[in-house]
Amino acid sequence: MMFRERRAPVSARREVHITNELGLHARPAAQFVKRANSFRSEIWLVKQGKRYSAASLIDVLRANLDCGATAVLEAHGVDADEALEELERLLAEFREQEDT
Repeated sequence: MMFRERRAPVSARREVHITNELGLHARPAAQFVKRANSFRSEIWLVKQGKRYSAASLIDVLRANLDCGATAVLEAHGVDADEALEELERLLAEFREQEDT
């Protein structure tokens, strides 16, 4: 009988910069939330000391992440590192999509 590997929950933090000209407006925010919800970890955006749930479109929009904004992505769970890596990559892709 095989058992699935059990990984201990970890916490991770990563500073991100919003580089697309329109910031994290409705469409990219919806993509961000969808991707955040695909992970098992709890994920937050922290801006100016306030925490916003990355699983909530309303919270992500309330974070008011305009172009040039800096925020911290925080995650806690078994896939926290992977989640932050993927979400940071997604934020960079928004800039690339805008440039084309």
